[in-house]
Amino acid sequence: MCVYGRMKKEFVGGGYVVIYYLLALIVILIDQWTKWLVVRYMDLGESIPIIENVLYITSHRNRGAAWGMLQGQFWLFYIITIVVVIGIIVYIQRLPREQKLFGIALGLILGGALGNFIDRVFRKEVVDFIHTYIFSYSFPIFNVADSALCIGVALIFVQTFLEEKKRKGMSDGTNSTND
Repeated sequence: MCVYGRMKKEFVGGGYVVIYYLLALIVILIDQWTKWLVVRYMDLGESIPIIENVLYITSHRNRGAAWGMLQGQFWLFYIITIVVVIGIIVYIQRLPREQKLFGIALGLILGGALGNFIDRVFRKEVVDFIHTYIFSYSFPIFNVADSALCIGVALIFVQTFLEEKKRKGMSDGTNSTND
């Protein structure tokens, strides 16, 4: 078999994981571009209404984790992010082809983790700018990377739910237990 044929076979057989890395790269690019726009064109604390009393673009900085927890604990974030990123990469490489939803979730989480990691390394803070109000509650300001992380985690829950439902459906047809 020629080299091209072998490469084509390897890509078709295992190359689907490239899509998950491409998704992560897209998240990182959008995240960093939108953060750059906020830093470049807005003053810290400035807020632009998109939908009055619902959605604002607000220039904010966070030196901690979600909701401002663990402010200034950079080394902790560096270590956790590196471990998580390595774990996700290993998991993606071993992911069965049929688990596409799980792969998409991992790609989103990888992109989100790296997007905020880039901020922590180069800015020593995370740029947040999406500010929403849910009824009268001012939800903590977040960014594209945070959104990707949350969507990725939600997709993992959906995948887990679907697998459990499928497993129960299979066991209901083969096992008859008295509860």
